[in-house]
Amino acid sequence: MVALVVVLALTFLTFAGRLVYVQVVNGPEIAAEAREQRMLTVGVLGARGQITDAQGVVLATSVERYDIAVNQRTIAEYRARGGDGEDGAAGVAARLAPLLDMNAAELGGDLVGDRTFVYVKKSVLPAVAREIRALRIDGVMVDKTADRIYPKGTVAGNVLGFVNSTGTGLQGLEFALDSRLQGVSGTESYESGRLGQAIPGGYSEDTPARQGDDVRLTIDADLQWKAEEELREQVAATGASGGAIVVMDPSTGAVLALADSTAIDPNDPGSQNAGTISKAITEVFEPGSTSKVITMAAAVEEGLVGPTDPFSVADRWTTPQGETIKDSHDHPVEQLTATGVFAESSNVGTILIGQQLTKDQRHHYLSAFGFGTRTGIEMPGESPGILHDAEDWQGRDEYAVLFGQAVSVNAVQAASVFATIANGGVRVQPHLIAGWTDEDGTYTPADDAERTRVVSEETAATVLSMMESAVDEGTGSQAAIAGYRVAGKTGTAQKFNPSGFTASFIGVAPVDDPQVVTAVVLHDPSSSIFGGTVAAPVFSSVTGYALQQLGVAPSGSTPTLYPTTWE
Repeated sequence: MVALVVVLALTFLTFAGRLVYVQVVNGPEIAAEAREQRMLTVGVLGARGQITDAQGVVLATSVERYDIAVNQRTIAEYRARGGDGEDGAAGVAARLAPLLDMNAAELGGDLVGDRTFVYVKKSVLPAVAREIRALRIDGVMVDKTADRIYPKGTVAGNVLGFVNSTGTGLQGLEFALDSRLQGVSGTESYESGRLGQAIPGGYSEDTPARQGDDVRLTIDADLQWKAEEELREQVAATGASGGAIVVMDPSTGAVLALADSTAIDPNDPGSQNAGTISKAITEVFEPGSTSKVITMAAAVEEGLVGPTDPFSVADRWTTPQGETIKDSHDHPVEQLTATGVFAESSNVGTILIGQQLTKDQRHHYLSAFGFGTRTGIEMPGESPGILHDAEDWQGRDEYAVLFGQAVSVNAVQAASVFATIANGGVRVQPHLIAGWTDEDGTYTPADDAERTRVVSEETAATVLSMMESAVDEGTGSQAAIAGYRVAGKTGTAQKFNPSGFTASFIGVAPVDDPQVVTAVVLHDPSSSIFGGTVAAPVFSSVTGYALQQLGVAPSGSTPTLYPTTWE
């Protein structure tokens, strides 16, 4: 008995000593190791910022979605509870397929194998993810993610661009503004049970995610839709190969619409040619007669010509090098004022006026109005166009630049010229960003656009009046808008590679208080090559809609036009 008591006492003391060692001496370390084994860390997504139009209409946003993945090895060990159904991959497929709207046999094939991580379906709705979690099937993983959606579909698709599967911007504004739109992911760690559920009252810690900033654009979604619809209809009606429309606020440089004839739905970029993002800024063309605005402004600014100065204008003119330049049609000698030359869009008359400018002056004004340099609009891939140095002009180039040949521009550059005239001679950098809202909800307007005086206010007013004659009495009559005074210029330019024509009309409304500048460009129309026929009617429709959207009152004055002919 004594021996037994001694043995029991020693045994008790041994266990007691071990217990004291485990709980007192080494307890905190063991507890920490156990907690570490129970800890589960999951990523917390930082939502990508929204893109909205000028009125706050959402054009791009991120929504909560879930990706479903499996561990094929664990799935193979699945056993149906209570003999209800099959075991292994077949049993799991039978339970998941109805929720994922998939064929059970095909899904079962994805579940068989030796891989520890395989996606079976991505972008699952939260309600479906909850149902899958409720099944508590070992080896089935439900990972939270975010999908980028574009509620307006193709509207402004060429401007917005799109993101890849990881949420990184690949085209358009999504690419250009990616660093600021992109959120910063965080983490959440907590003590979890066997099935991954959080233990109530257990230890937890987290690193908060940061949401990306929201950006507000200058674009009006309704006006953008109108411009895109009108452009697509006219491309189809005229047999054109494509085109673009730009609508701007001349006083601020804000781009209200930037439309391309090729529609891209950023919700499904893979089904289309995703490389054709906004040809309005990437595709260049010779502006043709719309560029005569620069020639007239330069001649008036330099004091070389007035709006009523008389000219005898033939239908052709020969350069000192022996090359012949013609008007758009044969005609006898016409007695036109400088305004008449502009209204009738005479190439010969424009040369008679513009040749008074030196070559350096011609180049200076083309450059000052923005030719040859990028506008700085926030879109990626903008082309600077082509403007060679004056000393590099060859043959007829020094005369061709006076009426919009031997130079190339994109549609935004072309619209900016007319915006400069409408804004009293001050060029304002075109832009698409109105401002940003951070994750705290604080809105910060974008910095004011850069402003550069190009010609005097008096010169701009004179040229604007001459442009009004081009609509009231000249080639742009189909651009008229009932109730509003309109100024503008038609353009037709020959293309050489590939061959064809570019027809355009760019105008301002209302003349007595310029609020909108609209440029309409059509490439290779087959019904007519003249901008006054194919582009001016689209200008009238889109600009009339824009004036209504902006609540611009009809013109309250009647024009006093310069005479277009002389005796």
